[in-house]
Amino acid sequence: MKRKINLLPFIIIAILFLLLNGYILSGLAVVVSSKLLIPIFWFTILALSVSIILAIKRMRKNGVDKFFTIATHAFLVVFIAELIFAIFLLVGDIYRFFLGLASNFEPEGFQYINRSANWIGFSLIMFALTVVMFIYGITRGKYAYRVIKHTLYYDDLPQAFDGFTLTQISDVHAGSFTKPNQVQKGIDLINSQKSDLFVFTGDLVNNAATEIKPYIEHFSQIKAPFGQFSVLGNHDYGDYIKWPSEIDKTNNLQQLKNYHAELGFKLLLDEHVELHKDGAKIILAGVENWGIGFGERGDLKKALFNTGDNDFKILLSHDPT
Repeated sequence: MKRKINLLPFIIIAILFLLLNGYILSGLAVVVSSKLLIPIFWFTILALSVSIILAIKRMRKNGVDKFFTIATHAFLVVFIAELIFAIFLLVGDIYRFFLGLASNFEPEGFQYINRSANWIGFSLIMFALTVVMFIYGITRGKYAYRVIKHTLYYDDLPQAFDGFTLTQISDVHAGSFTKPNQVQKGIDLINSQKSDLFVFTGDLVNNAATEIKPYIEHFSQIKAPFGQFSVLGNHDYGDYIKWPSEIDKTNNLQQLKNYHAELGFKLLLDEHVELHKDGAKIILAGVENWGIGFGERGDLKKALFNTGDNDFKILLSHDPT
């Protein structure tokens, strides 16, 4: 029996999207007099809408590919920039509304206040700035790595581990990368920290294990004296695309686990390891992904089984929120 799909949310979203674009078009008409404005505007919106629908259908079947990445980025950039433009347009319309109300108290009586071409122009500038900033973020910003350092103090930390350092990264989402040389810069930055321990806390890929394959030679360069450890994130289980069968989905997850090993990462699946230094030890535990609405797979009790209450513990867990 086929599952019925509730179309109401999609219909509501479509109506709101059309109203938003109709409102924006009414503002553009103030500064653009060409008769081609309306057909060009709606053709662009239609093309973006069809592209994102096709991209989502492809993603459910094939995972994240270049077409999906380009289509979703283009749609989101335009949509968010449109929201910015609409907000400024609305501010101008509210201002005109109150000016019109105030004119009732003038001797001439009520006066209709036209939209200001200058204000529309300013709104367009904000639209353009939003587009530029998002394009920068998509193409260059994702490679603008930075190091955030924190010094943590614990009364129960064994003296031998005083000054112990670790580098933690998360949410690689390898399928979103397009420039291996820029990825290498991130790897070099990680290794330059010369930390005692390296940990990765989930979401190595967007959906499919094969996304990380082109970057194995890069991430496998990460080394730390006390080892490299990792856990899985919600995207790593392949829950967000449609697989031909459950066996394919299971095989994908197993392949991803194998890739962790190829990277030199010890994957902690509800388990722990002991790190020893100068006769002292600390516990490094890792759980599978756990997050309400994102898969509650992790088992903390299992991960900490056979550890002492007084043992100093570090927990690796992916937080999809």
